[in-house]
Amino acid sequence: MVNLRDIENARKEIKDVIHQTPLLESELLNAQADRRIFLKAEHLQKTGSFKIRGAVNAVKQAVQKGAKSITAASSGNHGQAVAYIAGRLGIPAVIVVPEDANRAKVAAIEAYGGKVEYCGFTSADRIPRAKKLAEENDGVYIPPYDHPYIIAGQGTVGLEILEQLPDVDLIVVPVGGGGLISGILMAVKESKSNVRVIGVEPESGNDTFLSLEAGKIMAVSGSQSIADGLRTSQPGELTFPILQKNIDGIVLVTEEEIKFAMQFFIERTKQLIEPSAAAAVAAVLTGKAGEPNEKIAVVLSGGNIDLPALRTCLPD
Repeated sequence: MVNLRDIENARKEIKDVIHQTPLLESELLNAQADRRIFLKAEHLQKTGSFKIRGAVNAVKQAVQKGAKSITAASSGNHGQAVAYIAGRLGIPAVIVVPEDANRAKVAAIEAYGGKVEYCGFTSADRIPRAKKLAEENDGVYIPPYDHPYIIAGQGTVGLEILEQLPDVDLIVVPVGGGGLISGILMAVKESKSNVRVIGVEPESGNDTFLSLEAGKIMAVSGSQSIADGLRTSQPGELTFPILQKNIDGIVLVTEEEIKFAMQFFIERTKQLIEPSAAAAVAAVLTGKAGEPNEKIAVVLSGGNIDLPALRTCLPD
């Protein structure tokens, strides 16, 4: 299992690539939520999301061990992050994307130097293909969340929050496959065990919530949430035990609550976040996360959104 030392080592590996993102505060957001909220601005991170942290750590480790190429299966933030760091290190990367991948996301992957290959429509199609390409090209497949180097890299978000806000009471984190919150949990619980960490999922993509209730990994399918970064079918084999042992709770938000949070955040802060990040904002705006007397850090996981699709992410 990933520990604090792994996260501290990851921080050394990635510090020359990533930004240490700021904690932002909005008086209007505080007033609306009746809470003191500090926003961890990973939407301002390299490649537009926290994913670059884990990707840099994992790709660097693979290259140090002799990998001649890198593959990933993703059409979104993970694919962009892997393509970016592979290009920076001068190693070829192939990102396997679905046949119906959004052209803007594909263009971003290509702009970072990644080669794109189309395969099927589900992760069950893409992942085997990406693994096969790695085998054929003396390379390494980099998964999006269920990998110790990925988890350790994402955990650096937690280290930064503790340094930037030493008296933080609660950290609110959007949950997809669990790589981000797992890393934050290990960073926080080994440093300041009294700090609470809760996750946020869309109601229609509540696989982690159901898994924690059942005490075992449960899968869901068919989620159409606008929070596309949170539409994983189940928690990871590595991430789930970390959540089971350490998480302080999961809250669920509706699509309308995510949309309201998106609109409120854009209008009041003049910054663009993606729906996955808005889910975490929704949790505090609705009062589902935190208490009025607490200092709450909300992780804005990313800001990559296709502008033509923005209208569908806002209230009707």
